[in-house]
Amino acid sequence: MQRTPSTVDVRDNRPTDPEWAATLQPGWQRERMDNFLAIISGEDAAEDLVQDGWTTNARLQRKMMTGALDTTLDPAERERRDELADFVTMNRMRARIEEAVDDPATAEALKPWYRYMCKRPGFSDLYLPTFNRPNVTLVDTADHGGITRMTENAVVVGEAKYEVDCVIFATGFEVGISGVLSGTLPVYGRNGTTLLETWARGPRTLHGFYTHGFPNLFHLASIQNGNSVNISHVLQDQAAHIAAVIAMADKTGARWVEPTAAAEQAWCDTIAEKAVDNSAFLTECTPGYYNGEGTRTTSSSYAPGPVAFHRVISQWREGDMSDVLVPAPDDEVSPSGHRQRR
Repeated sequence: MQRTPSTVDVRDNRPTDPEWAATLQPGWQRERMDNFLAIISGEDAAEDLVQDGWTTNARLQRKMMTGALDTTLDPAERERRDELADFVTMNRMRARIEEAVDDPATAEALKPWYRYMCKRPGFSDLYLPTFNRPNVTLVDTADHGGITRMTENAVVVGEAKYEVDCVIFATGFEVGISGVLSGTLPVYGRNGTTLLETWARGPRTLHGFYTHGFPNLFHLASIQNGNSVNISHVLQDQAAHIAAVIAMADKTGARWVEPTAAAEQAWCDTIAEKAVDNSAFLTECTPGYYNGEGTRTTSSSYAPGPVAFHRVISQWREGDMSDVLVPAPDDEVSPSGHRQRR
């Protein structure tokens, strides 16, 4: 059942060479993660250690996923080059579909006709040949607005019924929507105000981690933070940063962790100042979660990209973190059990 076809590029999956694996030194995984992030973010990288579809098409991904732009080119020339590279990439994928899928009508229905990165790209060596199997049928629901209804033993598209034994739901879920933002899991701050109310006109944080009025609340997300396609890498670095802040709070005997209103406003101003306008690109995309099913045209991540963001917060951690650490009054016992005199 297909609403909109996905981009399915070569994955080129293959066994790992044991002899090559034996040469790896401690720290090799972190080195590959950092190398991948640098290439995706447009940073200087002497070598591509990953060499997969993500790094091959990195130029077309940067504006959407990290916000990083090639500032050495005139904006109009940059857009022209990006669109030409986009056209070449998408044409290659459509040609691959024609080569892999025997039935012309099925092949045509599988072709994506939109800009690269309008949807999250896919990579597979097995997906397209699957449609050559006699027990596999592609049901393109685009002309019917999706699946119409379901019966006891069939999926209905328009008025056509497709009897099935088992249904695998792979649509209708929400991506990047937490209960905090949807209202199903409200978080209350000082004076009983919810975070959703505080963010009614948009997110407000310092570095994407904490919000004024909500002591000891830490966010793990890409909102006003660094973003990348490898979200587990992003979360790992976010966890390390939060741990460093908590360690400093414990060391200094801070009463709690909460950004000042001034520090929060300064970061909101930075996010707005460095934001990349993707509205023209996103409004021309087919509906998907990148553009909020056709309603969202801006990103709230730190536009220069995750590597640049990590440089910002690394430099910030070298200071005293006074804009988030609320000091304890004189003679108050710190969380570590030490009596503080100030």
